[in-house]
Formats: sequence, structure tokens, C-alpha cells
Amino acid sequence: MSNILIIKHGSLGDIVQISGALLDIKSHFKNKKIYILTTSKYKNLFESCPYVDEVLIDKRLPRWNFFYLLNLIKEIRKFNFERCFDLQNSSRTNFYRKNFKIENWSSSWTALKKGETKKIYDQSGVIERFKIQLDQSGISNTNNVLNPDFSWAIDRGFTINEKKYIYLAPFCSPKLQHKVWPHFKELIQLLKVNFTNYEILTAPGPKEIGLCKDLKLKMILNKNKPTNINQLSKIIKQASFVIANDTGPAHIAAHLGVKGLALFGGHTSAKKVSIVTNNFKVIERSNLKKLTALEVLETTLNQFST
Repeated sequence: MSNILIIKHGSLGDIVQISGALLDIKSHFKNKKIYILTTSKYKNLFESCPYVDEVLIDKRLPRWNFFYLLNLIKEIRKFNFERCFDLQNSSRTNFYRKNFKIENWSSSWTALKKGETKKIYDQSGVIERFKIQLDQSGISNTNNVLNPDFSWAIDRGFTINEKKYIYLAPFCSPKLQHKVWPHFKELIQLLKVNFTNYEILTAPGPKEIGLCKDLKLKMILNKNKPTNINQLSKIIKQASFVIANDTGPAHIAAHLGVKGLALFGGHTSAKKVSIVTNNFKVIERSNLKKLTALEVLETTLNQFST
């Protein structure tokens, strides 16, 4: 049996977005084994994915770590991969392209049209770029790539006691604080007044529990510990509404068909990250500080009632 390799290191939002691409690749190569090269953070998540047969781990150590790279290259070459779909499309994975010795390699670089630059290509939405990449790779049916469905990730055995709630994602990675909308505390109070029959809550990461206490925001935990991605997906799926920064939970909500809003500053555009759906919308401001809690509440009330 020939093997197919997919590369996707992260981040969470980006991984949510490849759900449709994974399904299209798996459907095209029905009789082949699909491997994914990812980071340890997403190992358990991909092990629950029905479109992936085996998970390989890349520690992503610095490129000057010659011994690590040599061992990784040897590990990859022993599988004799027929094809590679590079869905990370980073400078690191382009380096891998030159060293893994996989003859049929699909990436944003190989998808460029004659005379087209990578800068121009990257102006399209990320999901649209995945479709171009798969189409040019000869995938016979790419009906799913533009409509990612992350429902495969839901932990259906995870119990949620709350019945009616609005889910908030007010945090971001410490490296991405420019994405954080600063008025969640005020919004929480407004939501509690206007949605008296709903809990206002979140599912914090390991470093966010203290911040939740500062915001007086109710938390869903798993035995007093942060939930994993599969459990988080169920929490978001059962939410009546989601309000989030431009983070992984926003993308989970968007591609689970949940009603909600993502709050975008000038760091990027909603179009470029392909997050808007029939149910999930965005508010965009060049300066997030100037987006008021009342504006977010008004948009929430209007969208909630539709």
C-alpha cells in the first residue's frame, strides 16, 4: 500500500480549517494510508480524526539541530510516501520539501501559476488557497474543502451540566495579545443583564483560570482541569452563542455551525482567515480598543434573534 503524508503543525484555528481538505484527500485516496505530521499538542486530536490513519510528531526543533533534522528525514523517508500535501505552507515545510525526497509534493509554492508570486497568492482566503492546492494536485472532488466541518472532533461522551449558555473566548496566546479585545469585563456584565436565562461562561486553558476569576466568568472544567480540544468542541457546539477574539475557539464555532461573533482588529481580515459563515459573523475595527461593549452587545442581540 502506498502512503500519503499531510503536514499541519498548527495553530488550532488552522487545524480546524483543514477539516474539509482532510476529508477530500481521504475520499480521493480511499485505498491508501493517510499519515499526518504535526506537533505533540495536536496528537490526541488527530488520533480521533476519521480521515487520518497515523499521526507522526515533529518537535520542530531549530534547523541548526542537525541530528534532530537528520533523524526526522530518515523517519519520513522510510515510509516511502507517494505524495505529500503540505497544508502548513511555512518556510520550514518548504525546507522539508527539499529534504524528504517525496516526488509528488503539493504546497502553495507548487500551486503558483506562471508569473504569480507567493505574495499575490497569499492574498486569497486560506481555505480558498487550500482548494486551489488540492485542485492542482489532481484531487477529483474538492466539495468539502471550502466548507470545513469540525464535528468529527467533538467528544460526545463529555458531560455538560449547563443547558443554556453563551460561550466567551476572551483570551489569546501571550504572543498574540494584539488580538485581544479589551472590553470583555464590561460585556460580561451587559450580557448578564440582557440574557438572564443564560449562563455566561468559558472553558479556560491552563494559564487562563486566574484571568477568568478576575472577569468573574463562570468556567467549565474537566475534573478541575482545563478541557482538551475535543471536550472544548462539544462545549462550543452546545452554546447558544459564541463571542470570541480571533482565536482557535472562534474557528471551532464557525466550522461547527454555531451562531456567534469574532472580534477582529487590524492585524488581519476576516476574509483572509476564511472565518465568516451563515451563522458566524465578525466585527472588524482597525483599533480594537475603540470597539465598545455596547456595540458588541447590540450586534449580539440582533444576530441572536435571527
